Amino acid sequence: MSGGSINSWRRAKHVSKVPKDFRMPTQAALKGAIQLAIGYAVGNLNSKLDRDVLMQDFSVVESVFLPSVGSNMTPAHHYPDFRLKTYAPLAFRYFRELFGIKPDDYLYSICKEPLIELSNPGASSSWFYLTSDDEFIIKTVQPKEAEFLQKLLPGYYMNLNQNPRTLLPKFYGLYCIQCGGVTIRVVVMNNVLPRAIKMHYKYDLKGSSYKRRASRKEHAKSSPTFKDLDFQEMHEGLCFDAETYSALMKTLQRDCRVLESFKIMDYSLLLGIHVLDRKKSSRESRRDSRKGQKVLYSTALESIQGTVKDPEPVADDDTLGGIPAKHKDEKMLIFLGIIDILQSYRFIKKVEHSWKSLLHDGDTVSVHRPNFYADRFLKFMGSTVFKRLHPLRGTSSKRKKNSFYANKSASQELITTQKEESEKKKAQSMDNLDVYSSSKELDLLPLDSSKHRRASSSTIALDDHLPPITRTQSESEQDVHLV
Repeated sequence: MSGGSINSWRRAKHVSKVPKDFRMPTQAALKGAIQLAIGYAVGNLNSKLDRDVLMQDFSVVESVFLPSVGSNMTPAHHYPDFRLKTYAPLAFRYFRELFGIKPDDYLYSICKEPLIELSNPGASSSWFYLTSDDEFIIKTVQPKEAEFLQKLLPGYYMNLNQNPRTLLPKFYGLYCIQCGGVTIRVVVMNNVLPRAIKMHYKYDLKGSSYKRRASRKEHAKSSPTFKDLDFQEMHEGLCFDAETYSALMKTLQRDCRVLESFKIMDYSLLLGIHVLDRKKSSRESRRDSRKGQKVLYSTALESIQGTVKDPEPVADDDTLGGIPAKHKDEKMLIFLGIIDILQSYRFIKKVEHSWKSLLHDGDTVSVHRPNFYADRFLKFMGSTVFKRLHPLRGTSSKRKKNSFYANKSASQELITTQKEESEKKKAQSMDNLDVYSSSKELDLLPLDSSKHRRASSSTIALDDHLPPITRTQSESEQDVHLV
């Protein structure tokens, strides 16, 4: 491991203090220990009975020591000796089952191939690892974040039961690994941005403006992650059809109210944009990496489609669950999810907000009260980031005309039938009657036509004629469409 990496490890808040002369484990050894630890923890669950989750299950912490030489309970391995702590194993097993993740698939995704290390564009010191099949992200968290997540689990459990379709992170496991003097805590989550499709733009959006611009160092990266002010300069809003926009905003509103109820703030919307109109070579050859998707409700499109019942996982689809959108004349696929939800409005965050408010406008800083943060976040997303496509003027009148002509045609058919029946009755009556008054006519219609016309708005007199539809009028109606 390079000296820079070692120094970054020592600076990381989620790693225990390490003596300078202590030999640090390599990144490869640490990633291998994570995979072995998760494999052991999930395999160990097979021996436990499948039952309902109880309240005490959320606070359970199981600990086991895994020496490199192995033991009666643990396998031998070629990594340094380490201790594993598994948090709320039964509760997380329920979460995985809720999203259709089978134990064998979970182990296959995490343990089959080495984890892929990702860069971290944020201000946190977390490390990110991606499984080779693009399904799961493994993120290191600070001790306070791990503790907060465990306290959050009962409410998280209730929310997922009520609505598994959410843009909130899906947590599949929480583990603590003590290896070679280093203590790290990792959480397994869903992957929001698939590698199998190129993201032409990536954004980390909070709805605030203070220091919400990507740094020069971030701009220099091959795939930078931009922020709020960058979005307003580079895009004028992403447009969706009315139904998709409504579903997306309802999902965001519901999720923000859940976070507000837990007093959570400083979260972000991770937004990935793939431009469809660009050359096909932008689709990477890794498309097969997400073949046979294993996780339900994991794509952006599944997360907002609340009206669809029991959807099948998206597999072998070029869109990979992206949401169709437009920006000017460009067609796009949108991938998104709410991230970094393990920040509660604790005392230190209140102090941070007070200090920044003295130097800058308090309403523009990221850290704020949970209710204000949620309202500002939703307002920014609903008015600046996402916009509704409106139909061109005349589309509704076209529907009205079509409906009018259909009703008029139906009325004519009804009156024609009535006339035929009246003629039959008249013929029968003329055969039976012997004497007719020359000065008096017998009205054989069932209803007076004028009265009948007034009684029903959809009935039209026989003498009325439909206005002719000219060719130019018909063609102009056909040209009306959404833009």
